Amino acid sequence: MKREGVLYVISAPSGAGKTSLCKEIIDIFPNLRHSVSHTTRPPRTGEVHGRDYFFVGKEEFNRMVEAGEFAEWAEVHGNLYGTSLATLKESRTDGIDLILDIDCQGARQLKGRFEGGVYIFVLPPNIEELRRRLDHRSSDSPEVIERRINNAAGEIKEARWYDYIIVNDRFSEAVEQLKSVLIAERCRTTRLIQGLSATFEI
Repeated sequence: MKREGVLYVISAPSGAGKTSLCKEIIDIFPNLRHSVSHTTRPPRTGEVHGRDYFFVGKEEFNRMVEAGEFAEWAEVHGNLYGTSLATLKESRTDGIDLILDIDCQGARQLKGRFEGGVYIFVLPPNIEELRRRLDHRSSDSPEVIERRINNAAGEIKEARWYDYIIVNDRFSEAVEQLKSVLIAERCRTTRLIQGLSATFEI
């Protein structure tokens, strides 16, 4: 049965655990891939070009913006991030589900431009725990951590327009909740009815 690929858009304050959740859920579901974004920020330790992000310079990023190659793009914490429009279109046509972890600015752009996406917001249990996780990550300077904490308040207010909210207190429970969302969305009538109508009189 042929069906269109589903786009799952996940946002969260930095340090809430959305990247870890995305990596875990991809290992569970067949036919689910991570949408690799472009960014101008330097790679962190262990990150690989083409796997975690496409790391590009500002000049190349701006060229892509001018050429209309991004479905969404935004400046976050002083760096530029963007999602390739061609990637989203190809995965939908090929029936491949994509999971995309992006900030609220980018998610809003996608919601207005790309129909049928599923929007999920990941919250930390509280701000104190968010700070602890950012400190423990040891990948950012104290100034960057403080900026991320300050930005978190505004980002959290955006959660109200997302389709689902997951509080990442215990990681295993958050994984199960995200798993449940994906299972439910794959069974949504509007996603299946066209393909099933060829088999059944629906």
